[in-house]
Amino acid sequence: MTDSPAPDAKRPVAEGPVAVGTDGSPPAREAVLFALREAQLRGVALRAVCAYDYVPARHTGMERMAWPGTSGGYPPHQYDLVTQAVADSVAELARQVGGPPVEVEVRCELGRPAQVLLEGSTDACLLVVGTRGSSAWGRLTLGSTSTEVVHHAHLPVVVVPAEPHEAPA
Repeated sequence: MTDSPAPDAKRPVAEGPVAVGTDGSPPAREAVLFALREAQLRGVALRAVCAYDYVPARHTGMERMAWPGTSGGYPPHQYDLVTQAVADSVAELARQVGGPPVEVEVRCELGRPAQVLLEGSTDACLLVVGTRGSSAWGRLTLGSTSTEVVHHAHLPVVVVPAEPHEAPA
């Protein structure tokens, strides 16, 4: 006798949300599109997680949208601006995906992207991240954030390529 379920037993339903890392970049948009579709299929919510850090000489993605200043300090209301930019981006992509609506939660935290993603996915059923690859070699490798997430995650992780693959002709 075994403890395994009967063959006709239903599979357990995913309970936690699908978490996705986003920073406004094209690879992150591809990850959000994938995560929205996956959340629809699983019948769960989506949690969009964005890590931000303001360094005047080096800012990318949502940070650029949030603060164009160069004062050297943290911009006023940065959290609110980044959160709104992420919410707007996810809403736009949800309209693009169509289908059944997905409940969306937005979490934006100051910190290192991999750490924020791992902390933001503790109760998730899946973590989706994009990868950045600009050269032929780069497209074959993971970015530093996705590599760290894959190595330290406590849940399944999907790394979505920067560009969708075209079907062979």
